[in-house]
Amino acid sequence: MLPGVPAAVPVGFAGGIVASPLVPGTEALRSRHMDGRADSDAAPGTTGDPEPEEPEEPGGPGGPGDPEERVGDARRARWAAAGTGALLTFAGVAAALMRLTGSAPALVPAAYALGAAGCAGAAALGSRGRTRRALWLMVAGVMVMALGDQFD
Repeated sequence: MLPGVPAAVPVGFAGGIVASPLVPGTEALRSRHMDGRADSDAAPGTTGDPEPEEPEEPGGPGGPGDPEERVGDARRARWAAAGTGALLTFAGVAAALMRLTGSAPALVPAAYALGAAGCAGAAALGSRGRTRRALWLMVAGVMVMALGDQFD
């Protein structure tokens, strides 16, 4: 037991309070963006304001607005959207073919095929840089496939 540290911290829940043991050597994680102070590295008892940090230039090298970094992020997003859409399309077509040869109702393979077509459209949108729309179309396609699976 550490000196000056209580053995347990009260934790509230819906029915009352329960004592929770402390984990030694840990402290609360705090974000400097959430506490309202410009710098959270200052000692807890100080009253003076720390010196404000100088903002980075948005167009400077290595900054958040670095054109090379943004191009790389966009390229990765396009590849991720196109690849995920193609993978989901393949899975939907394979599931539709498997269900078509079985004794499932006709609605099941049709739903898989329709969902796969949506995911193929998402892959095409993602490759053209429309990654947000591609994401929503992939979600819709997978939901149609899952709905078709419910009829099985």
